[in-house]
Amino acid sequence: MFQTFKTLFAGVSVQEEKRVRDIYALDLIDQKIAETEAGLNAAKGSLAALIQRHRAEEKQTKALEKRIADLMERAKAALDKKLTDLATETAGAVADMENELVRRRETVARLDQKITTLRLRVEKAQRRLVDLRQGAISAKAIRAEQNATRRVASALPNAPAKEAQDLIDSILGTEHEEPLADIYEELDDDLNNRTLEDRLGASGCGDPTKTTAADVLAKLKS
Repeated sequence: MFQTFKTLFAGVSVQEEKRVRDIYALDLIDQKIAETEAGLNAAKGSLAALIQRHRAEEKQTKALEKRIADLMERAKAALDKKLTDLATETAGAVADMENELVRRRETVARLDQKITTLRLRVEKAQRRLVDLRQGAISAKAIRAEQNATRRVASALPNAPAKEAQDLIDSILGTEHEEPLADIYEELDDDLNNRTLEDRLGASGCGDPTKTTAADVLAKLKS
């Protein structure tokens, strides 16, 4: 599966690669966790094999130590009975066994060190795998929330709502405006009334409504 992703990434741009990675991020996370778990299982298998060998070497070492102790007792008895040849032969066998015992003890110590080192690495990998699994759960929950948010946003388009609000505002904004025809009629009546008053004032009926050139000349002569 991961090889398929690598082939897909090879033919796209960096931006497109990022987009594709975002789309398949959860699948990639699961794939990497699976690879981590496979590596951890392999390490556990190696550790188990080392522990098995370590136990076998310890068993052989203890058996060898027990046999050496037994032969030493028998060789001592042979010497006590003046069985020098038999005691000498036993001593040679014990010497070989003691040399083997040294090698086996070295092997046990070496295996013990390797087991300790590998066990620490396996424990660390195990904790990391647990963290990865918990992280994957969080990532999936966040991705689900993101998808839900996008679905809600797409289900509530902004443009129609804005258009509706604009129409409402346009209607409410003209609610108290006076019709243009009424204003025109009012203006026409006002102009007509003022014309009538002008004519009456000029005929000496009441005070004039306008200053005339004669009025200005009279002021100059006074």
